[in-house]
Amino acid sequence: MKNLHVGILVETEDTWGRNIVESVCRFGQKEKWTLLIGPRNEQGQLSLPRVWGGHGVIAAFRQPSTVQQLKQLQVPVVDVSSTLKKKDWFARVETDDRARAKMAVEHLVSRGIQHFACYAPSIGRYSDLRATEFKACVESAGYQCAMYTPDGQSEGGWLTNYAKAGQWLAKLPRPLGVFAGDPYPARQLIEICALDGIRIPDDVAILSGDDDELLCNVATPQISSIELASHRIGETAAKLLKRLMSGAQVSLHTRSIPPLRIRARQSTNLLAIDDPELVRMLRTIREHAKDGISVAEVANACCVSRRTLEQKFKEQLGRTPGEEIRRTKFENVRRLLLDTDKSIESIAYDSGFASGASLSQAFQKYFNETPGEYRRSR
Repeated sequence: MKNLHVGILVETEDTWGRNIVESVCRFGQKEKWTLLIGPRNEQGQLSLPRVWGGHGVIAAFRQPSTVQQLKQLQVPVVDVSSTLKKKDWFARVETDDRARAKMAVEHLVSRGIQHFACYAPSIGRYSDLRATEFKACVESAGYQCAMYTPDGQSEGGWLTNYAKAGQWLAKLPRPLGVFAGDPYPARQLIEICALDGIRIPDDVAILSGDDDELLCNVATPQISSIELASHRIGETAAKLLKRLMSGAQVSLHTRSIPPLRIRARQSTNLLAIDDPELVRMLRTIREHAKDGISVAEVANACCVSRRTLEQKFKEQLGRTPGEEIRRTKFENVRRLLLDTDKSIESIAYDSGFASGASLSQAFQKYFNETPGEYRRSR
């Protein structure tokens, strides 16, 4: 069998890129590929050597020059980004932006947020579709979304004009839920709010469209984020490249991979609801959903009638207390599936289910996949 040479042009400066490279390398080692990882030119940009005679490339297209270079090579290419427009000569595996937007809106709404904004200046790290899908999802939920539009006079290269962004933020209603393109603009928002005396999350709750262990955890406050299935993206791209190098045709269809979950941190740790009774009800559910609390028990714990409880949820949150209990319980299950190596039986016990079988049945009905399938696919 011919020894295949594969190039990987993906930045490893963030968790997303490192996870993709790790998954591609793991697959390539099994296939006995010879891997060229992150080569750079004299300017320090990702670029393949002129003498390289490889058979395929996995890249995150962020520069038109990279696209031009790889097209000239006339080898199979899989793009793992959606920053630049797709061409018919390369394949693409990317995050499902619509699913990301839906997850973001649901998280902010669950915090009681009713005012929304999107802060995703063009910094060459993501496509405009990320912001467009968020705005569409907010509007489909019955709210309005303010969009940050830079004036083209940003200071310091790709950095946002802090004064202009601060002025934009100051005009928006409170409490405000802001979706940031990724951890870099999210961190900028944290700095802008600190400079202008805006409280996070009390005045402005910030959610990043991607996760990065360093940037999200060292910020003050820590930044809530959407964890992407970057390992799965890398593995899917590697499998696709293998088929292309074996002679398969490039599909015009883009492979879209849904995000994993919300990584809730301090920047969205609020319940922006004016009704103290409803806040108490939500906190009771979050604290006891794993214990199998019922709607009647929530009402008793909060000293209200069941009718009052259900009325408040329906009028102010648009869902029933029972739906909130189920949502909270299953989010806890998903966290345990991803963050621990506990068995399904153990997770069932920790989450208020009678057995592993009952958890599996309920989980499959709720998510259309079993707990085991969910864990393996992530």
